[in-house]
Amino acid sequence: MAAPAVEATAATALRSVILRARKAAEHVGRDPERIRVVAVSKTKPVSLLRQIYDAGHRCFGENYVQEFIDKAPQLPDDIEWHFVGHLQSNKAKTLLAGVPNLAMVEGVDGEKVANHLDRAVSSLGRHPLKVLVQVNTSGEPSKSGIEPSSVVELARYVKLHCPNLVFSGLMTIGMPDYTSTPDNFRTLSNCRADVCKALGMAEDQFELSMGMSGDFEQAIEMGSTNVRVGSTIFGPREYPKKAT
Repeated sequence: MAAPAVEATAATALRSVILRARKAAEHVGRDPERIRVVAVSKTKPVSLLRQIYDAGHRCFGENYVQEFIDKAPQLPDDIEWHFVGHLQSNKAKTLLAGVPNLAMVEGVDGEKVANHLDRAVSSLGRHPLKVLVQVNTSGEPSKSGIEPSSVVELARYVKLHCPNLVFSGLMTIGMPDYTSTPDNFRTLSNCRADVCKALGMAEDQFELSMGMSGDFEQAIEMGSTNVRVGSTIFGPREYPKKAT
């Protein structure tokens, strides 16, 4: 369980992040209400998430399926959950069954995982699931995501062949150390233009998920609609120690 002082600090940090996000949007003449802050809570205890929830926040993100399905049932069901990052195809149904209020998967990086998600939504009888296609904007082989040249093809596949998924936009993680550069953001923005043109989608209705703790203000100024902020709100990650 998190200490009360840590919880209070997290709630204060959340308010600061939301204020900074609003200012970044206003700085470039964007509507602050169109920016979503996803509080990425991987490795953090449920008590700390509850404190952020009690401060009024409703949008949270997790990265690991098992941790996600352990934590989600312990929290209110009006949370808008996002799964962030690479999802193994064989865990798609486990994830959806374990988190009925999953709002979005940020990380579809191939037809196989799209098909598994589509079938899982259908078999569980839940409402269509929003998904973002994950793009490798850095060219680093260690990063999940498809090459920018393949984005239109995968987006078209999801839109036309996965009736239980709602193709909603694109996401990127950035560099190997999870930072991003203006080039990464520009690449994703260019991919959005290509997809919108090819599929007849309006750019102002298209999600761009880019920007994390170290660069979310710059990402917003470059068009992000969805920023994923973890350590700036919750503090450094505490990964379990491996047995030696």
